Amino acid sequence: MNKSRITRGILLALVVAGLGYFGWQHFHGQSQETAANRAKKAARSAVRVSVATAEKVDFPVYLTGLGTVQAFNTVLVRSRVDGQIDKIAFTEGQLVKQGALLAEIDPRPYQAVLDQAKAKKEQDEANLANTNLDLQRFIKLGEFATRQQLDTQRSNVSQLTAQIAADVAAVSNAQTQLDYTQISAPISGVVGLRQVDIGNIVNASTQTGIVTITQIEPIAVIFTAPENELPNIKDAQGATPLKTIALTTDGKKSLAQGKLAVVNNQVDSTSGTIRLKALFDNKDHALWPGQSVSTRLLVSTLKDATVVPDEAVQHGTRGLYAFVVDQDNKAELRTVKVSQSIDGRSVIEQGLSPGEKVITTGQFKVAPGTLVSTAVASSDPKVREE
Repeated sequence: MNKSRITRGILLALVVAGLGYFGWQHFHGQSQETAANRAKKAARSAVRVSVATAEKVDFPVYLTGLGTVQAFNTVLVRSRVDGQIDKIAFTEGQLVKQGALLAEIDPRPYQAVLDQAKAKKEQDEANLANTNLDLQRFIKLGEFATRQQLDTQRSNVSQLTAQIAADVAAVSNAQTQLDYTQISAPISGVVGLRQVDIGNIVNASTQTGIVTITQIEPIAVIFTAPENELPNIKDAQGATPLKTIALTTDGKKSLAQGKLAVVNNQVDSTSGTIRLKALFDNKDHALWPGQSVSTRLLVSTLKDATVVPDEAVQHGTRGLYAFVVDQDNKAELRTVKVSQSIDGRSVIEQGLSPGEKVITTGQFKVAPGTLVSTAVASSDPKVREE
């Protein structure tokens, strides 16, 4: 009987222990499940936003505007003599070098005039030689020649000497007129559309011309800036020529970089602007005369500026503000002051510090203290737009 009681006691203890174990497992599992559910609910309640980090960088300050590309030099090529065009030596749109042959006028009439002038010069030179011999004879005669004869002979020598000088000038003029029948490019540049064809008669007095040449290496861009920026431009230009960037009119593609060359000598009082001229090497011919471009003039560079994406800055009834994500992933509203903004980036003068995370998308779902779930915003403007 004692053994039976001991056995029943052991079995009862095992049953109680088993029930206790299963009960502990049940309640512990429910506790773990509840904690997981709470975590899931908390995750579901967090607002998903994109964030970016406020950077400390050197920020270039540009003056933006619109400008027009202008050829550095433009020449309307005209004939300087009259005659028939025998040859056109260029192709429309061709890039020509200075001195290259463009057209040729019938040279025969001018060659004849040159030959005539040369012949007249040779004739007068022969007469001068004979007159000099006569003068030497009179001198040798001494007292047998009258003074009048000697003076007359010397005068004849002087006259023929002057006539030869005139002949030399006539030959030079005839040679120049003959050279004008070869029409050459006065500058290097791109030739435009041809105005005359082979076989046409051209005159020196014709205003139409043969072709226009525009110099595009280098090339200029004329643009304007507000008059209140003139002191800053002149101060910066005094140190070094200011960097100027030419872009497409939509501002999305950079075409060329150059230097500010000229600040106009007066302000346009009707528009309150000053005209500026920048020069570009234009070796790749990205700029073309008459083209409209956007311009950026680098006036200064802000050192160690706090910069954030434009999307982080919001407009409110009390001014500009941004949401900052703190260490607990909660949104904090900050009032900010923006001093410059360009290329999708803004310089924060007050309200933010470098390294802080700012919300760039999803602000409309956020209030101060809201728990957020963050994703890093892309620095690619195309990705941000998507």
